[in-house]
Amino acid sequence: MILNFLIIVLKILIIIIPLLISVAYFTLAERKIMGSIQRRKGPNVIGYFGLLQPLADGLKLFTKETILPSNANIFLFLLAPILTFFLSLVGWAVIPFSENAVIADINIGIIYLFAISSLNVFGIIMAGWASNSKYPFLGSLRSAAQIISYEVSIGFIIANVAVCAGSFNLSEIVLAQTYIWYCIPLFPMFILFLISMLAETNRHPFDLPEAEAELVSGYNVEYSSMTFALFFLGEYANMLLMSSFCTILFLGGWLPIINCFPFNLLPDIFWFSIKIVLLVFFFIIMRAILPRFRYDQLMDIGWKNFLPLSLGYFVLTVSILISFNWLPN
Repeated sequence: MILNFLIIVLKILIIIIPLLISVAYFTLAERKIMGSIQRRKGPNVIGYFGLLQPLADGLKLFTKETILPSNANIFLFLLAPILTFFLSLVGWAVIPFSENAVIADINIGIIYLFAISSLNVFGIIMAGWASNSKYPFLGSLRSAAQIISYEVSIGFIIANVAVCAGSFNLSEIVLAQTYIWYCIPLFPMFILFLISMLAETNRHPFDLPEAEAELVSGYNVEYSSMTFALFFLGEYANMLLMSSFCTILFLGGWLPIINCFPFNLLPDIFWFSIKIVLLVFFFIIMRAILPRFRYDQLMDIGWKNFLPLSLGYFVLTVSILISFNWLPN
């Protein structure tokens, strides 16, 4: 009993510790790449080539004073960043890094991840309401409406993949892509999912909840020190989670680009990590080159374009599978 508990804790730590390190250096990579695009150096003072900058930023936030607004609901105010950070971590429990490297290989992995991403709304709404301030409240309302709007189309996009694979199990979805990745037959859905990822994680050009020109900093404007850091870590961990989800659904998960020598000699985790890095680069590039949408444009894209397209493509996919008797058993 105790041994099983220790093994589970060890598995969790093996995922969480590299994840937190990845989040820290994700922020550094973002600043360096954006600096290069904008013809400036980016962080280059703390450590060689600025490699210790994330550690310095974390130490700075850890040593700052936590300020609690006098009119805030203190319990919910402190619970919101903890909930957001916690939800960004528990989603990794069902992510298969290779055929046998997964904490919980459950048969409803897609539904679990979809539920976890939906629950992120609660942390943001709680932060905006508990702050008892207009800017955070408006930012949280924007974020909730945005996430709910794009999750509808994401649901239909995921349904396309689930129908093709005949399973909600993430490992089985990856193995179903042994001969062809789903980004090829479902290419329009792949593009819609990439764009929806940006909206789901409140990133450019859909970062309306954090629009500095209108809302100062959105739902986290009243937060400081470690409470702000938890929101920050949760946001970047969510981006990595969505990147891994996209890798599993459309890019063949841990499968190599070409399943022959010498590609198949490299470890599965290598291919999985390379694909996540490419999607992370996509997040950074979008932030560097695209302007922010207006809020009405954001909603129009979600409800008037993505929803009918994803629903229509789902009907087309099912029709083709039934017509050629290709539905998985």
